[in-house]
Amino acid sequence: MINVGFFYSVIPGKEEEFETTFKGVVKFLKTGHSGIKDAKLYRDVDQPGEFMIFTEWDSIESFKDFTSSRPFKDTTEAGKQILKSHPRHIVLRAESI
Repeated sequence: MINVGFFYSVIPGKEEEFETTFKGVVKFLKTGHSGIKDAKLYRDVDQPGEFMIFTEWDSIESFKDFTSSRPFKDTTEAGKQILKSHPRHIVLRAESI
């Protein structure tokens, strides 16, 4: 299992559009066999327009498959209209206990 945190800076006034897009992508991922286990959206209360999406995946392979998929590319292309800058991310690998 791995966790990935995506960090986004959203253009003022586009926050609702960002949240709606997030909900649609998660719904799409959970209805397929993408390997995603969970996804949460967090808003920075001190920095307006700053968000983090925290995801949990079955494996690094399922995450890589998602990032090379057409829906991911379509979403990132659409995101250029609502983001201030390129998103950044971190990947955390969880080992079995």
